[in-house]
Amino acid sequence: MTRRQLVKDAIAHKTTERVPYAIDFTRGAKEKFQEATGNRSVDEFLDNDIVQIYPPWWGWDNLGPEWTEMDPPTALPGVKGHGNYQAFRDQLKMLRDHSDKYILVMIYGSHFEKANNARKIENFLADMAGDPAFAQKLLDRIIERNMVMLENFLGCPEIDGVLLGSDWGSQLDLLMSPDTWEAMIRPGEQREYDLVHGYGKDVWVHSCGCISKAIPSLIEMGLDVLNPVQPECMDLETLKREYGDKLAFWGGISTQQALPYGTPDEVKTEARRVRDLMAQDGGYILAPAQQLQDDVPIENVMALIDVAQNG
Repeated sequence: MTRRQLVKDAIAHKTTERVPYAIDFTRGAKEKFQEATGNRSVDEFLDNDIVQIYPPWWGWDNLGPEWTEMDPPTALPGVKGHGNYQAFRDQLKMLRDHSDKYILVMIYGSHFEKANNARKIENFLADMAGDPAFAQKLLDRIIERNMVMLENFLGCPEIDGVLLGSDWGSQLDLLMSPDTWEAMIRPGEQREYDLVHGYGKDVWVHSCGCISKAIPSLIEMGLDVLNPVQPECMDLETLKREYGDKLAFWGGISTQQALPYGTPDEVKTEARRVRDLMAQDGGYILAPAQQLQDDVPIENVMALIDVAQNG
């Protein structure tokens, strides 16, 4: 079985010969790891089952000082694309020719987060409450641009899935009311999910924090994989019991407690506990709840990798 198929089977809630894994590092953690291991390549050492690749995308252009002021601007900003699609297609082809891994296109900050990046989060949350017409216009602008950019690469046969990212939660709850999320966030997200699915790709979503109140809607919308699944915010047993037959999860191993503060044996115990719970009847890709940061001791990093690779 290829590793591409291994991941696809896990997403489809099939029992697999082993649990697939995809572990990320922050830049600082990667540098620390390389220094501790004699500049050994992190990517080669990890040998994740998933290849993460970043496509040409777009950003805001000429955001003036009025965008950080309390009152909403009177006009929407310009946008500009970046990256080279031919180079991206060549990279995809090279990956597929030389790898049997699942290829996941990564798009962080794709919707709500791109809006609050333009306005700053306090202002944009105030916009959603105090000037919803402006907030919706900005969100619609983002989705319209996203749809164009997605169409530019979704036809590439090498791609298996697309991750769309916007942080909707704090450690305690959604950053907005569920009604606001349903009215202002869900419609645009649904357009993207439908487009990705229309090309036969899996939809992955990254949202930090406690987004329990949005999960039933995400399942209705057709979401395939949820990341990063922070155990400090949402109870893993509840997630698996209530949604484990409908949704796959990527993450869940604590980066706030076990990984930075546990012993290597404690890390192994916790990683196996999370894996055994979340991988029942498939539906799990093993990983930390966030990228590994440089506060995680090297011994604990190696303990996590050992569980991922050797069980």
